[in-house]
Amino acid sequence: MMIDEHYYKPLEIVVTEEDHGKETRKVLQKHLGVSRKLLSQVKLTEHGLTVNERRVYTTAPVATGDVIRLRMLREESEDILPQPMELEIMFEDDDLLIVNKPAGMIVHPTHGHYTGTLANGVVRHWQERGERVRFRPIHRLDEETSGLVAIAKTSYVHQQLSEQLQAGEVTKLYRAYVYERPEPEAGTIDANIDRDEINRHLRVVTPAGYPSVTHYETLYSRKDGAASIVKLKLETGRTHQIRVHMRHIGCPLIGDKLYGKEEIARADWEHAAGRHALHAETLGFRHPITGKSVQWHAPLPPELLELENVIREES
Repeated sequence: MMIDEHYYKPLEIVVTEEDHGKETRKVLQKHLGVSRKLLSQVKLTEHGLTVNERRVYTTAPVATGDVIRLRMLREESEDILPQPMELEIMFEDDDLLIVNKPAGMIVHPTHGHYTGTLANGVVRHWQERGERVRFRPIHRLDEETSGLVAIAKTSYVHQQLSEQLQAGEVTKLYRAYVYERPEPEAGTIDANIDRDEINRHLRVVTPAGYPSVTHYETLYSRKDGAASIVKLKLETGRTHQIRVHMRHIGCPLIGDKLYGKEEIARADWEHAAGRHALHAETLGFRHPITGKSVQWHAPLPPELLELENVIREES
């Protein structure tokens, strides 16, 4: 049977003696980590779940040598308007898309922002390639934050990477430009975060908030102690986490309009970035299909490179 054009490339398992007699769903969960939700979806389609190309129930037993195939229906983001734009694509295969997002771009359309987002450009990119894919970002970056964004091209890949993210198995490294010099120069910020009770758009450190952990290391500091370059690694991924945590230790991001310190006197070099100075520079995880460890590094955009040079010259 030819693979139906309405399905993505199937996930396939050849049953070994060790799995002889087990239920189909248990073999899929054991070898592919397929979620119950995904199994519930695929079993409703004609070719979603087959053994030796015959449709079966998830509880059907399998025998040594049987070929289990799991097929997911192709989906599209029909509510996202395709829009041509320049995209800096770092990697793409049948399962993943890694994009270096510029500052000033929202990842996904929101109320009042239906165009000009990363999603609009990606959907158009797939349209030009003749691909029917739904936009599924694994994580998001603030509008003014530049750097790497991972986008899953199937529901299975999205599920697998979301689980890696929850388990802390995804490497996310950021480069931030902050006021003053962190003390100590390296450490861990373990401070719960939640919405501000008065301004719901802001996040604050509060004992009643959600567990939030950020590891940081100071790379360079100006001789006058006015600014530093900091490498950060997230253990959790709360909204505005880095911005809130760096303010919490007295080192808010340069250019941060929400969490900056208004009382700080502005120097000429502080305007170099023109936005809050944060860049998602490294992203790594285990590829859900190949099982190989993969990692990408996004170069600094010109405005942050300028700020970097100014700080390093005085360090």
